[in-house]
Amino acid sequence: MKRDDERALGQPHDDTIQAPASVHAAPMVRFSGVTKRYGALTVLDALDLEVAPNEKVAIIGPSGSGKSTLLRVLMTLDPLTSGMIEVDGEPLTHMQRNGQLVPASLRHLRAVRSKIGMVFQSFNLFPHMTALQNTIEAPMHVLGLGRKEAVERARELLSLVGLADKCEHYPSQLSGGQQQRVAIARALAMRPKVMLFDEVTSALDPELCGEVLSVIRRLGEEHNLTMLMVTHQMGFAKDFADRVCFFSQGKIIEQGPPQEFFSDPKHERTRQFLRAVREAL
Repeated sequence: MKRDDERALGQPHDDTIQAPASVHAAPMVRFSGVTKRYGALTVLDALDLEVAPNEKVAIIGPSGSGKSTLLRVLMTLDPLTSGMIEVDGEPLTHMQRNGQLVPASLRHLRAVRSKIGMVFQSFNLFPHMTALQNTIEAPMHVLGLGRKEAVERARELLSLVGLADKCEHYPSQLSGGQQQRVAIARALAMRPKVMLFDEVTSALDPELCGEVLSVIRRLGEEHNLTMLMVTHQMGFAKDFADRVCFFSQGKIIEQGPPQEFFSDPKHERTRQFLRAVREAL
């Protein structure tokens, strides 16, 4: 990649800045008392969570525990019921005005949200656009990049995810794993500081799953990106994440470094979940 994109995505990381302890740096993402309800159903229950810059957090738990909702409220796809989210030191859904916190303007919301990229399990590519066109669309229309710069950035990112020879292919001409890698390149094209992955391998067969996870692993190893990943891939979570958070009924009931979390879970609900995962293999 060119030097300016290396700066934007981050230089190869130093292990000393990977530590998930907030004493080293202010959180890149902070959830404070975040609650999300759908009618009488509470999906996130007064959630507190801090994620350090460059930290890789795996989010696991049973279906309906609030994992994907966590990402959706961070991406502002779903509104909060109550609580506060901060990204890179700025409130996301609120802003300061005359010393008071007020609901964010659309301009403020867009500015803070531009620091976040999200990859969905369903790819969400435009079927009538090539891989290249899918990757240049948002940088041109949201960031205001000229076509030449947007195309240059897109080609570099598609090369980064191993698709340099697929730029002119339409989604229907790509495998599921290739489509997901285009989606990753498209998210990176916006130069986010935070990347969200919502069960990105759940629609893929095991072989294609591996190629997508290898791209995510490479991004995590080579670039300064804060990552939150909802996943059912326990092996990947153990190998890749700095921290694993186990969700149940809208709360984090256990979290810790992967080796400790998987080898010696403290909470009985965590042990039940991990036993069920092992039995299903």
